[in-house]
Amino acid sequence: MNFLTRFTTGALLSLSLVNLAFSAPETDWPKKPVVAVLSFPAGGSTDVFARAVMAPLSEALGQSVVVENKPGAGGMIGLGAAAKAAPDGYTIHFSALTNQAISQALFKNPPADLRKDFMPVALVGTVPHLIVVNPNVPAKNVTELIAFIKSKKGDFSYASQGNGSLSHLESTMFMQRIGASGTHIPYKGSSFALPDLIAGNTLMMFDSVTASLPHIQSGKLRPIAIAATERSPLIPNVPTLGQDGMKQFEVENFFAVYVPKNTPPAVVSKLEREIRKILTNPDFKARMATQGIHPQFANSEQLAEITNKEHDKWEKVVKSANIKVD
Repeated sequence: MNFLTRFTTGALLSLSLVNLAFSAPETDWPKKPVVAVLSFPAGGSTDVFARAVMAPLSEALGQSVVVENKPGAGGMIGLGAAAKAAPDGYTIHFSALTNQAISQALFKNPPADLRKDFMPVALVGTVPHLIVVNPNVPAKNVTELIAFIKSKKGDFSYASQGNGSLSHLESTMFMQRIGASGTHIPYKGSSFALPDLIAGNTLMMFDSVTASLPHIQSGKLRPIAIAATERSPLIPNVPTLGQDGMKQFEVENFFAVYVPKNTPPAVVSKLEREIRKILTNPDFKARMATQGIHPQFANSEQLAEITNKEHDKWEKVVKSANIKVD
């Protein structure tokens, strides 16, 4: 065997070992359960959507994907916890992207940043928000609700999913638009806020269609208007805010999956591929539609662009409206 032959053989062997090392995460991962960190409690739209995605993802990966709820601070507690996790593929972050973009602009010292501390995996969809009130509130549309709120002369309270949440920001924008000011009561998610709203302890709330729908169907809550570009097919008689007279109040409420920065690219690719299969499955899409969830896939590169745009958008809204965290 001459020198060239020995060199070529050695180089090919080395290259094979390198390729094997880089492909190991693809073949070996996951060897144990994966944790999916959520920034909101059980029962809300983030939790419902996450569990719906993680169940088939567990089957595809051959390992359990355990949902871990870490609510509070407009999603910042869960975001910080996920960012500190080891970048080994065994922690993923199911993000209420819009909520966390808002919180990033509101909080002075956020514990982490989706753009800097994470790698994007895939956009998974949107969930529209709407205004819901206790049935004892006499208003049945936006005009009547505005008149009723103004008649209270500030002596009322409204709920939100938490300080810095999309629900909080929508309420603040709404009150600024109509020239009213009540008392903001932040909760750690819809599952904590809705019982007080149903009991009449608060007047109104911007909440997800997913979390509010069962209470609307049972008559415990009354829907006023959808804060999105289109009506929900689940409650087609409920107009959008724009259709009911309040223009330029459309919100896209994005949800997405991320992993801590420096997670092996092969893990990101595998997650992206399996999530795409789940979201494009007709049965999954039909099941999500019955809960007010709109599955929508975008790959990691597209999600990176969406993430930047959401942060830029809500930073401008927060600054222009001079919104402060209570």
